[in-house]
Amino acid sequence: MKDYDGTELGEGEPASGFAAVPDSFQRLWTPYRMAYISSNSEKAPQQHDCPFCEAPRLDDEKALIVARGTLAYVLLNLYPYNTGHLLVCPYRHVATYDEATPQELAEIGELTQVAMRVLRETANVDGFNIGMNQGRIAGAGIAEHLHQHIVPRWAFDSNFFPIIAGTKAVPRLLGEVRAEIANAWPPRD
Repeated sequence: MKDYDGTELGEGEPASGFAAVPDSFQRLWTPYRMAYISSNSEKAPQQHDCPFCEAPRLDDEKALIVARGTLAYVLLNLYPYNTGHLLVCPYRHVATYDEATPQELAEIGELTQVAMRVLRETANVDGFNIGMNQGRIAGAGIAEHLHQHIVPRWAFDSNFFPIIAGTKAVPRLLGEVRAEIANAWPPRD
């Protein structure tokens, strides 16, 4: 199995080989999350002020971009609520919906429709949460750059982790999901 950046992941070691007293806890082993933890350290390189302005300048795989339009693009959320959680962003740095041009809004809408079709095809999605948080007070993590969330949902996708442990189990690696969605994205006319 490979990590999101292509490095080989080990199979892990069984706990039975270590000196310890077994307990009643189940472990959710997510070694690929170490990249996110270490990126918050003081030693991590300084990031651009706006990740949605920086992403289009990068390689699609590195930026998790699945499709590019003329005025907007689609990328995977780096911190997804569910597998396949996409964001649709205008290239132009605007903060709120009312600052976007009619052409930008039209393309965001078109890209959202295509994203829904592709997610249904690739992931057998049962439904979607689609929305925008406008402003930090409304819950926008990156309030300075407009972005729309497309969160795929399945009939039985809830589990006890978010409720009990404040944890979300995401069963697939970002790079794997990005490649699948990008490969299924229809060509532009």
